[in-house]
Formats: sequence, structure tokens, C-alpha cells
Amino acid sequence: MANQQAAYRWVIVFACALILAIAMGSIVNGLSAFIVPMQDQFGWPRGSIAFINFSGISGLALGGLIFGRLADSIGARPVVLFGAIILGTSYLLASFITVLWQYYLVFFIAGFFGAAAIFAPVIAAVGNWFAAGAGMAIGIATAGQALGQGAVPFISSFLIVRFGASGAFAATGIFMLLTLIPLALLLRQPPFPDNTANSTHSADDTSTKSVNTVIATLCVAIILCCTCMSVPLMHLMPLIQDRGIAATDAGGVMFTMLLVAIPGRLLFGILADKIGALPAYMTATAWMTVMVFGFTFVETIDTFYLYAVFYGFGYAGVMTGVLITIKVMVPASRRAFAFGLISMFGWFGHAIGGYLGGALYDFSGGHTMAYGTAAAAGILNLIVVSTLLKKDTQPGTLVPAA
Repeated sequence: MANQQAAYRWVIVFACALILAIAMGSIVNGLSAFIVPMQDQFGWPRGSIAFINFSGISGLALGGLIFGRLADSIGARPVVLFGAIILGTSYLLASFITVLWQYYLVFFIAGFFGAAAIFAPVIAAVGNWFAAGAGMAIGIATAGQALGQGAVPFISSFLIVRFGASGAFAATGIFMLLTLIPLALLLRQPPFPDNTANSTHSADDTSTKSVNTVIATLCVAIILCCTCMSVPLMHLMPLIQDRGIAATDAGGVMFTMLLVAIPGRLLFGILADKIGALPAYMTATAWMTVMVFGFTFVETIDTFYLYAVFYGFGYAGVMTGVLITIKVMVPASRRAFAFGLISMFGWFGHAIGGYLGGALYDFSGGHTMAYGTAAAAGILNLIVVSTLLKKDTQPGTLVPAA
């Protein structure tokens, strides 16, 4: 029985990886393939179209606070199943829309009741099945999200060429319903309790005061790092297309960048198990911050591919690092809630960066201001996160364990 339980936790990991690939790949930056086609079809400014993504991720941010707590109470499976149904249905509804404000409403619903009911419960489910060595498991699960964030825009670019934007929304919704529902039914609660923040911490280490301090610090940090990462996630395809390169080729660059992120997330998860969650998180954030502005200097498709490979590998560790940090520093009884709360600020960062990329393009007529803002947000994130490394080791405080 124990061997069967140990084996089933890997079913949980790979089911969650596929769920994140499909759901988060669609809601986080799947709209990037639609920005230029919708601008051409409807004549809407890019900032207005990017606000659709802002609405969806804002819903995801706010809903995560509710559904994370709900998953702590009743388990992940019913919550994720509900989210899968709402998310797929919302994309089907989007295929009938031609008015901008209706996109805002439907995508907010998709984020609040759909994606929010998936993300925090799924990540918490993976962490709860691994009392030790969660870094690699969470790395695998988030690698699935990286795969989806590359594959969904790439596939959508072909669907849009073949069926138009509305047809692409419909195909995505049908695919979600056919895949996410059976995957959600695979989720189970772990057969053993995990009530400690980390096996290397004593009971005194997990005081309410210190846990709340860690959560508050990570909330501030993650909104900055996600503002940084969301600019290329939403506006790399438009930047490439503005160089006169075809949409399908631009989608190929995005897919390559996030394909490389799969081993990146896995290896940063392993790195977190070796050197500590926060050092791994800061390494990935520094990598992303140094490279993000460089996209504005690239001109040719071959150089875009090469640059995306190097950027994607390092950027990949950011989300893995912060999620492992939460797992390490927050007790299981509050973990899904912490994932939901911290992720709320992260998704707001995604929404802000995605919208600013479009708005600053409309304002300046180029991408320099948007990518410069992204780099500045990354620097501020490193400053905030460094305060956790400086925390002393007096009783009642938490420090990242190696």
C-alpha cells in the first residue's frame, strides 16, 4: 500500500503539470497570439486588447484568494473540477463575442471562477504529496505550465489563420472541457499529514508572526517579478511581428522560449533542493532582469530564436523558486491559502505588465519603454527579496533552508 501511495504521487505531479499547461497556458499569455489579428479585425488599440488579458488575470488573482482557502477545506479535486468547467465554457462563449467590454467580462469570469480554482489548489496538491524533495516535483508541475505558455500561443497562431479568432477561441474551449475534466478527477488528498513548514524547522520556527512576515514580503516581491516577466510573455510576439516577421514564426519563437523553460523549471527546482528556495529564486530573477531589455535590440528571426533560448532557461526558474519558497516556509494547514494570496499579487503583476506593454506601445509607438519598465521591476524585486535573506535566526523567525 505504501508503495502504491508513493507511486501515485507522481500521477498527481504529471496530472497537475498537464492541467497547468492547458489552463495557465491559455489564461496567462494565450491571448498574445490574438493581439495583432484582433487589431486588424476590429481596429482596436493594442492597449485595449491587452486589457482583455488584464481582466482575465485580475479575475485569476482575486479568485485565487477564495479558492485557495476552499481547497484547504474540501480538497483540490472538486475545486479544480469546477474551475475546469468554467474555464472551458468561458472560452466557448468568447467565440461569439464582437464587443470589447464583453471580452473583458467573460475573461474576468474565466479567471475568477476558472483559472483561480485551478492554480493554487493544483500547486498546493503537489506540495502536500511531498513531505521532502518538493522542489523537483513542483519544478515538473510548473514545467507543464511553461510548456502550455509556449504551446498555446503557438497553436493558436495556426488556429487563427485557419478559423479566425472566434474559431480559435471555440476550439480552445472544447479542448479544455475534453482534457481538464478527466485530469481533475485524478486528483486525491495525500494519505499522510504534513503539518510542518519544512523538515529542517522546529515548531518554534513556524510562529504566526514570522509566517505572516514571509507571506507579506513575498506578496510585494512577486508583483514586481511578474510585472517584469509578463511584458515579453504578452508582447514578444507583437514585437517580432513589428519586425516584419510572420505570426507563425513569431509563435515559434515563443514556443521555443517556453519549451526551453521546461528543463529550466525542472533544474531550478532541483537547485532549490540543493542551495535553498530563495537563493534559487533570486538567481532566476537576476537572470531574467539582466536579459529582458535585450529583446528590443534583436532584429532577425534567427537571433530571436537564439536569444529566446538563453532567456527562457533562466526566466523559467522564477515561478518555480517562489512556489518552492512558499512550500518551504508555510505550514500545510495554510499552504493553499498562501499560494492563493501570494499568487494574487503575482497575477496582478502579470496583468499590470501585460497591459503596460500595450499601453506604452500606444503611447510611444515602440517597445523600448515597456521592456525598460520590465527591467526596472525586476531590479526592485531583487531588492525586496534580499530582505528575507537578511532575517536573523532568533526564535520565531524563518530562514530559507538549504
